[in-house]
Amino acid sequence: MSSRPTLALVPGEPAGVGPELVVRLVQQPRNDCRLLAYADPHTLQQAAQVLQLPLRLLPADALAQQPGDLPLQVVANAQASRFGQPDPANAPAVIGALRAAGADCLAGRVDGVVTGPVHKAAINAGGIAYSGTTELLAEQAGVEVVMMLANPSLRVALATTHLPLRAVPDAITADLLERVIGIIRSALQRDFGLADPVIGVLGLNPHAGEDGVLGDEELRIITPTLQRLRARGWQLPGPWPADTAFLPHRLAQVDAVLAMYHDQGLPVLKFSGFENATNITLGLPYPRVAVDHGTALELAGKGQADPGSLLAAVDLCAALARQRKLCT
Repeated sequence: MSSRPTLALVPGEPAGVGPELVVRLVQQPRNDCRLLAYADPHTLQQAAQVLQLPLRLLPADALAQQPGDLPLQVVANAQASRFGQPDPANAPAVIGALRAAGADCLAGRVDGVVTGPVHKAAINAGGIAYSGTTELLAEQAGVEVVMMLANPSLRVALATTHLPLRAVPDAITADLLERVIGIIRSALQRDFGLADPVIGVLGLNPHAGEDGVLGDEELRIITPTLQRLRARGWQLPGPWPADTAFLPHRLAQVDAVLAMYHDQGLPVLKFSGFENATNITLGLPYPRVAVDHGTALELAGKGQADPGSLLAAVDLCAALARQRKLCT
């Protein structure tokens, strides 16, 4: 592999805004990485026509020479895509592109993967059980992972991801927390260069249980686990009440925050910087960064989608890939 990392770029749902964002992305040359798209060529050309922007699709092993150039690993859709109308028939192509990019990362042919938004309902309607790309790539690699979202001012990791709210308390165990915190700590050290990271941990219940009055998971599970890990020298303040954990004086003390469930931490992160937020999968053998937004079907084909999150995802993935090369 060259010193300039190659990143697999998967647009995601062909009927959503992902293809348009990719076309916008490649209008500027990049010196920090080489991009290789895994997608259907007709979908990308359709997006370029809507945006009235140049797009020249190249063989997978070619190098971009000018704005609008994009090397492509062809993953053909079963049906022509229509803006804003996901077709379950194209579910195998969407998942196939993700799996192909992940496989090439595992084989060392590319250095990281950037993924666009996927329409979960269309994938499942196509007969493929799918709860998220994070889970798909983790299963493919045979590793445990942690989802962390980040913007320039905040990093929020999740103890549980795509679970119904009623299932969360049963999922919060000492074993889970120890594994999750270990993955976060190792990733912050390896990928972000933080020698002794500080991870602020949220409680599960309102007011972090208020000494058991509002729930006892903090007393039974979270606090004892943090105490054991602190004995190793790990810096783990908490458990903090979620409603005050994101105040500036709290965040100034930590490198990342661990939330117990999806909607406990992510609304704050998205409010504080949605346009530049990214979704990072910690624990994979390669960097994976995704956009922090959905398919935006209502915007597809209108040329109005903001490419900020995709630009941030590519920037971050390239930086993480370079950091990993320094550590190997």
